[in-house]
Amino acid sequence: MILAIHQFERQANLDAAAVDAFVARHTFPLVEGRHVTFVYRGEVDAVHLRHWVYGLASEQAFKRIARTDLWYHTVDLPRRSRFEYKLDVVRHGRGEWIRDPLNPHLAHDPFGANSVCQGAGYVVPAWTQHDPDSREGQLIDVMLPKTPWGAPRPLTVYLPARYRLSRRYPLLVVHDGGDYLKYANLKFVLDNLIHRLEVAPLIVALTHPKDRLTEYPDDPKHAAFIVNHVLPYMEQAFPLYKAPAQRCLMGASFGGVASLSVAWRNPGVFGKLLLQSGSFAFTDIGEQKRGPAFDRVVKFVNAYRENPGKPADRVFLSCGTYESLIYENRSMVPFMQGTGIDVRYNEARDGHNWENWRDRLQAGLSWLYPGPLWMVYE
Repeated sequence: MILAIHQFERQANLDAAAVDAFVARHTFPLVEGRHVTFVYRGEVDAVHLRHWVYGLASEQAFKRIARTDLWYHTVDLPRRSRFEYKLDVVRHGRGEWIRDPLNPHLAHDPFGANSVCQGAGYVVPAWTQHDPDSREGQLIDVMLPKTPWGAPRPLTVYLPARYRLSRRYPLLVVHDGGDYLKYANLKFVLDNLIHRLEVAPLIVALTHPKDRLTEYPDDPKHAAFIVNHVLPYMEQAFPLYKAPAQRCLMGASFGGVASLSVAWRNPGVFGKLLLQSGSFAFTDIGEQKRGPAFDRVVKFVNAYRENPGKPADRVFLSCGTYESLIYENRSMVPFMQGTGIDVRYNEARDGHNWENWRDRLQAGLSWLYPGPLWMVYE
């Protein structure tokens, strides 16, 4: 295959008009099978691709096409890949990380936004977007006045469409609930999957931490907050099933650690876990090398692996193959299965980010809480 950028580079008369025409003819990054070409235009000293794909060099230099202000870099990317990136543009010896000016696709997170590379075969799932045909659930903001920290804490509750006091519902408790709503379109996901009968109608408690790096790594106060405050409030205020099999804890990254920790500290309370890219760092020997924020994580995961018990009956795990945590998450599957837990594992060619976690929600929620569609066909 001759890439479009190479065909352009070989043209005899390259001037500003030719560059204008080339840029106008294409969308960027250029995706041609497994080849993805990133393009930047401007009079600068250098351009580098900065990404979060574990296993590849995090800084990759662009090449300038002679006699033009066009720069490019091509990577070999497996099908159905998706990753987030920025461009490091160097002017007068100073680098600046920017979003790709030629790429309209952005992903947002608590730190801002990144450009998104969508490889061949990747499609944004339709069920992650607003669907005017789906019946909408309702979000209610409440305040829990008493907590283990002494200060009130907010809680957001999702009630499904056609919510009725006369019926019972399963409960899903979500760590980092505000981020799931904002960056992973969780309300759209719930509305769509419930409307399409892929997920049973359920009530969701969305928590909002103050300091997740402190509260999530096996903090007894956080566990008490979930079990002794969130759960009793939800069962008093809403018509929930009381059986552990109808309760699920969910979280991503450190939120995955928190979900496992709460269930481990309180066996028999939650029957299900949905863990996404859990930061399950551990050590068999020596010291951990992920930094001080992981000290308590490693202490917890080591203790869990030493004495796992059975924190839940069913666990859905997901992780991106481009994450540094892929080894730890893969290792959890046979380990949990060995304790008698029913485990389903899902991974994709993506990184440690909210849209990866968004894209895995259909698989996780429909397995843990199957709606009539899956109960018939699975």
